[in-house]
Amino acid sequence: MSIWRYDSQMARAPTTSDVFNAVGDIHRRTILDVLLSGEKTVSAIARDVSLPQPQASRHLRVLGEVGLVTCRADGRRRLYRLAPEHLRPLHDWVAKYEQAINVRLDRLEDYLEELQRQGEDDGS
Repeated sequence: MSIWRYDSQMARAPTTSDVFNAVGDIHRRTILDVLLSGEKTVSAIARDVSLPQPQASRHLRVLGEVGLVTCRADGRRRLYRLAPEHLRPLHDWVAKYEQAINVRLDRLEDYLEELQRQGEDDGS
């Protein structure tokens, strides 16, 4: 049996331990995107992300375990809501790299301005 086939048949752990692992899955990121517009039921989320409801429920459970979504009862319905404040560890980690990129872009801008000045001086 090929390794690809073996991997696709293996059960995956439905839980993750932190925000980084939770958002590592494309379906969970898509669910977070869907919840940006406000509270939704699991059936609405499943429809919006084109997943079967049980699979959407498993992803919502993972997101809830790390605090990225909350759930509240509204009669017989359960409404899920984004809890973006729990994205802070991810944001802080990415911010370091954003700062490094901005430093490099600033140096590139300075270099290009210097080249432009040299071209203007040569053409005078």
